[in-house]
Amino acid sequence: MGRLDGKVAMVTAAARGMGRGIALCLAEEGADVVVSDIAPQGALDIVGEEIEELGRESAAIRTDVTDRSAVESLVATTVERFGKLDIAVANAGITVQESVLEAKWENVLKTLEVTQFGAFHTCQFVARQMVRQVEAGHRGGKIVLTGSVHTELAVPNSAAYNMAKVAVVQLGKTLSVELAPYQINVNVVNPGWVDTPGSREYAGDKVVDEGGEKIPWGRLGAPPDIGKAVAYLASEDADYVTGTTLLVDGGFNLGWKLKVAMKEDVEEKS
Repeated sequence: MGRLDGKVAMVTAAARGMGRGIALCLAEEGADVVVSDIAPQGALDIVGEEIEELGRESAAIRTDVTDRSAVESLVATTVERFGKLDIAVANAGITVQESVLEAKWENVLKTLEVTQFGAFHTCQFVARQMVRQVEAGHRGGKIVLTGSVHTELAVPNSAAYNMAKVAVVQLGKTLSVELAPYQINVNVVNPGWVDTPGSREYAGDKVVDEGGEKIPWGRLGAPPDIGKAVAYLASEDADYVTGTTLLVDGGFNLGWKLKVAMKEDVEEKS
């Protein structure tokens, strides 16, 4: 018996990386899972097949989260296919590495459209569906947003992504207050440095392979680390948890701050 038996979940940006890890963890816990991404349909179908191999039902729906009508259709199709929506994970996000001085506006806007506005579209249409379900006599649902350790660290060359993820965290907090009367939980997971295809494209294999040495826990995060945190927040174990931000980073945030503080201390004494 899994903690999510009988539940229906929907995950955006689920074709690979953290999204795929989240979708598979939810399926392992017993949920049927709708996976969505802007990636080619074939990549989504693979994840859907992996979910079905775990004994759960799945649907793979290609969606651009920057398109409000497409997100609305995604939620409607999920409900049409499975009859309800219990769990939703707003996971889509992109970044283009540029300094504020050199940033191209089209890259800034695209980052905000996917990472911030995409989260808003997803949460709004999901929330409306979950409220309708509550008003029809069903239990409240669970909404989880993917934030980032970037909300606490001023990572250079990531200004648009940094501010978008800060906005995502605040969206989660605000929505948690608005939906509390309906017993709909809204929480945010802030991943640290996770070994994903995107991380390797951005930083390169060598940097990622050696990155674990810089983290107190001794390794980079893996997609299932994030997936398990989401599964907890999506389960009845977290029924009294709402409006929180769960940092899942192996001590990266604290370790980075300590290293900076120690470096400054040494420089002051030298």
